[in-house]
Amino acid sequence: MDDYLAAAIQIVTAQAKVRVMSEDEMSSMVKKLSASIRAIGESADAVEEVQIDYAAAKNSIKEKSVVCLVCGSTFKILSSRHLASHGLTPEEYREKFGLKPKTALVAKSLQRMRKKKMQDMRLWEKRVHKKAVPKPKKKEA
Repeated sequence: MDDYLAAAIQIVTAQAKVRVMSEDEMSSMVKKLSASIRAIGESADAVEEVQIDYAAAKNSIKEKSVVCLVCGSTFKILSSRHLASHGLTPEEYREKFGLKPKTALVAKSLQRMRKKKMQDMRLWEKRVHKKAVPKPKKKEA
């Protein structure tokens, strides 16, 4: 059985459970729905790949938000979890939309705040511990 027809029958069956329908009404509804579902399925397959606007990709990272170029949603951080919902890794996303490999997928203000915080922490410097009592050296006998 055709997938479109099966989906149409399922919809009509659910509709028939809610209200009284004649046989003619059900059969015409199945025909119309299966044709509509088939048309939608075929048009979705025929959609051409959209030309990527690389300038728009670069402008998608704004001061207070990042726009996902796949779905158009806005975030402060374009997480790998969100990109996974589109079947992409951050590296694939950057490559697909022509962003540099090290481009942060984070809003600019948040990126600056993180940078300042890390500079304040100064983790690259060795921490000086309080001078410990030196251990006595062993004397050779």
